[in-house]
Amino acid sequence: MQRRTFLTASAATAALASLGSNAKAAPDMPMLAPWTGPHGGAPAFDKVRVADFKAALQAGIDDQRARVGTIVASQAPPSFENTIAALEECSRPLDRVMAYYGVWTSTLNDPAMQAVESEMAPVLAASADEVIQNGPLFARVQAVYEAREHAGLTPEQQRLTWVYYRRFARQGAALDTAGKKRMGEINQRLASLYTAFSQNELKDEEAWTLPLTSQADLAGLPDSVVTAAAQAAEAKGLKGQWLITNTRSSMEPFLTYSSRRDLREKGFRMWTMRGDNGDANDNNANITEILKLRAERAKLLGFATHAHWITDDQMAKTPDAAMDLMLKVWAPAVARVREEVADMQQIADAEAAAGGAKITIAPWDYRYYAEKVRKAKYDLDEAEIKPYLQLEKLREGMFWAAGQLYGFEFAQVTDLPVARPDIRTFEVRKNGQRVGLWYFDPYARAGKNSGAWMNEYRSQERFRGEVTPIVSNNANFVKAAPGEPILVSWDDATTMFHEFGHALHGLNSNVTYPSLAGTSVVRDFVEFPSQLNEHWLPTHEVLTRFATHYKTGAPMPDALAAKIRKAHTFNQGFSTVEYLASAIVDMKAHLAGSTPIEPRAFEKATLAEIGMPKEIVMRHRMPHFGHIFSGDGYSAGYYDYIWADTLTADAAEAFQEAPGGFYDKATAQRLHDCIMSVGNTIDAGEAFRRFRGRDVTIDALMRDRGFPAPAKT
Repeated sequence: MQRRTFLTASAATAALASLGSNAKAAPDMPMLAPWTGPHGGAPAFDKVRVADFKAALQAGIDDQRARVGTIVASQAPPSFENTIAALEECSRPLDRVMAYYGVWTSTLNDPAMQAVESEMAPVLAASADEVIQNGPLFARVQAVYEAREHAGLTPEQQRLTWVYYRRFARQGAALDTAGKKRMGEINQRLASLYTAFSQNELKDEEAWTLPLTSQADLAGLPDSVVTAAAQAAEAKGLKGQWLITNTRSSMEPFLTYSSRRDLREKGFRMWTMRGDNGDANDNNANITEILKLRAERAKLLGFATHAHWITDDQMAKTPDAAMDLMLKVWAPAVARVREEVADMQQIADAEAAAGGAKITIAPWDYRYYAEKVRKAKYDLDEAEIKPYLQLEKLREGMFWAAGQLYGFEFAQVTDLPVARPDIRTFEVRKNGQRVGLWYFDPYARAGKNSGAWMNEYRSQERFRGEVTPIVSNNANFVKAAPGEPILVSWDDATTMFHEFGHALHGLNSNVTYPSLAGTSVVRDFVEFPSQLNEHWLPTHEVLTRFATHYKTGAPMPDALAAKIRKAHTFNQGFSTVEYLASAIVDMKAHLAGSTPIEPRAFEKATLAEIGMPKEIVMRHRMPHFGHIFSGDGYSAGYYDYIWADTLTADAAEAFQEAPGGFYDKATAQRLHDCIMSVGNTIDAGEAFRRFRGRDVTIDALMRDRGFPAPAKT
């Protein structure tokens, strides 16, 4: 299971991003200015200067403060229009600055930007609290909320009112003066800790590398990995050498193919020790304090633990429900790991009998020997697949599938400014009309977060006029040699379709109010559209058109595609356990409440308690678990992926049951109408029921992973 962060943001940033205003920006602050120009207007990336961020953010905050003051000072009785609708556009200049800020802190985070981020994170948190903790403002929101059913509001207006009331109440708007003061102190300190955690993780990814200095060090590596390593070395001024960087996209292929066990171990230990090296970038103390402050905040808000606070606002509703799902899948996944390890050990023993070294499978061996098992069991070698997976052809395949499902057409445009010259922009159209813009930033660089994600620069709305969305997909592929295509693994190709699914969720949005648009849904539902979109990659229609050999141009042979599909459940024990271990540790850490946690000891004890196989390390160890410690986004919520995958597997079977399979027009239309276009205008569970005709069950998930069905109770 390959998942990436959709969008990690602190609660402060999320709260700020939900507000808006029509105030005119000062002429010397272009980051606050409305987005103008062709294609419905777009960010003025060419006018961004790091030195301007602090003043622009402060100006946006000041503007927001003034607009909130106007709402509160109104002598008219609270109404949807003068309170909720006014909040919807209370800080649009700040929204625009935050869009730039998000791009720079995630993709261009050099030391100068890191200094801005460190200084402004607590300021942004304080500003968010200032809005949420405004007593008269909350009183107006509450008045509209309590009268919503009898005020002649549309269903969407009622939903928006409910969302605002819940947002304010859950963030402490009803606390007394002392409680609000302490809440503000906690949020500001957490904002600083999240920034420190994220920057430490980035520093360890950039500072630690695995140099390969001889041909012997390249043993087992396919040409594509060697080329990428040479490019990485040259970028660091080490021309003539090869470099494996400390990121997943670089390390995983190395661990899969390198026959140098000593180097695999060295690289694996470097990679899994990010943020845990006892130096200036060590994150353990940050984690301890983050967990302590989150527990205190939850108590202030009336919840037993941070986990209870988080899940209360999700589909799961309780930590018990999330844990129940995870543990139902955990046992069969661990059982499958035992089978996978036995298969790998058998191959290792055969190699030893033929004169090789005698080994016992260790974590740095898993990917390497899994490839050998896959070749033996399915006659399938990742090195055989990769020549057919060209980055640009896969992008074309994503576009084509989106056209078949949603009627989208993508046309590259070159008249928009970009943050970097190698970022490309595409106008998305449907029936000849502009739907939105899609930005593509697939390349690794210094200052860029690892992994892959989707970002939403502007949400769709038709509140005060038609506004089309602007979204981006971001990844970390190392550029190939000039004139050569970038070849990616099947895992990376799946991730591309996953993140593009988030983009499609944003592009398909068809609502009135921006706070309810696109991906603004509960966290354990937001991964559903993206995970579902992964299912179009292995379809015959995509592979025959877009999986073409980079040298010959020949399409992937049907026999190879068939082997890929047949091996769908291969290694599901590893991928499920690797992910679930992180999700369970996340939940248990946040269920600990005020009990002090030392991350290393807690991680070790928790994994022992649940029976973690010794051959696997959790996908994200706590010291570099950015999903949950660089912001509140996925905290006590990493379970979201398995929850959403339960929805995904069930929904995928709806397509499989349809006459046209994954390209069935009626099913695609129902997906659009019930899921992709409605945003948060209806409850997530109700949205799924409208699509599937019933509640979700776990059975499809177990079938999809090749696990036995859970016992009926």
